[in-house]
Amino acid sequence: MNRKKADEIHVFPNLPSPTRPVVFNPNNCTGCNKCVNVCIMDILIPNPEKGKPPLVVFPDECWYDACCELHCPETDAIRLNYPLMWKVPWKRKETGEYHWVGERKPLPPNPKPPA
Repeated sequence: MNRKKADEIHVFPNLPSPTRPVVFNPNNCTGCNKCVNVCIMDILIPNPEKGKPPLVVFPDECWYDACCELHCPETDAIRLNYPLMWKVPWKRKETGEYHWVGERKPLPPNPKPPA
């Protein structure tokens, strides 16, 4: 009977899907794992290699709440890849600016009353 080491951990992720909610930039990510600690859905686990981006184990469980992105100390290390249905843009007639659901900087409220 072969016994495995007590410190050995095996992770079996969900079956592959087209969903890729969190995209890490390996050039900017330092592997601090703050995103792993704040993720409310526990879709991330620390990478076994020190200094590497965390691993996304359960991508279909992501709520796209951006807590991982907001708590990241590095600039442009994490990007949320919102689903296509959330990427619908709209244009403000007054300013001509384009906006979309899930913007990092939300729009100020529209002072104009509804027509």
